Amino acid sequence: MIKAVIIDFDDTLCLTEAACFDLENEALVRMGREPMDRDVHVATWGQPLFDAIAVRSPGVDVEAFKVAYHPVAEEYTRDGKWDVIPDANYTALDKLIERGKKLMVLTSRTHGELKHMLEPDHFLSSRITAFFYKDNMQFHKPDPRAFDELLAQHSLNPNECVYVGDSVSDAVASKQAGLKFIASLESGLRTREDFVGESVDLFIERFADIVSAVAELDRA
Repeated sequence: MIKAVIIDFDDTLCLTEAACFDLENEALVRMGREPMDRDVHVATWGQPLFDAIAVRSPGVDVEAFKVAYHPVAEEYTRDGKWDVIPDANYTALDKLIERGKKLMVLTSRTHGELKHMLEPDHFLSSRITAFFYKDNMQFHKPDPRAFDELLAQHSLNPNECVYVGDSVSDAVASKQAGLKFIASLESGLRTREDFVGESVDLFIERFADIVSAVAELDRA
């Protein structure tokens, strides 16, 4: 039986790339720069933002971009344009909780990028047993030891857990740590073909399908 469902945030629980594309372009425009093309954003997605922006907008002053970016990020968060989790995903989380599953988030985000969701009154924080992110972990994805910390803290065996993510590196890291892995394809950024050669237990087309997927793993 699966005891814990561990969830990646960006482009898994929440579709983030498209919102970040708009957010970053708004910051660039406020700096008086031309917006980037979507193709270059997708090609560099997953890289640390302030490293990637030098590729996404060649010649940009990265420090000036940071100054422009943070107020836009606050506006997008406040206005519900960024980090919007669909109601169907909350419903799926609630169903997993009803079935006795612990829910955790394991993300590469920093505390600053996650803090609005850690507030006690946020709809997500009330459903999640623990959040693991850059600032409270010694190791980080794609290092499989990131999962070792989580398992040790919650006295879990790897075979009792499943990680739900959207990238090949998620698959590799979780399987190296001994967990089951479910690949979510909802973002459209990757297809089943991207995971050829990797050990994927199940694919889901929408995050909301996680309930039936975990039930299938329980029956296996």
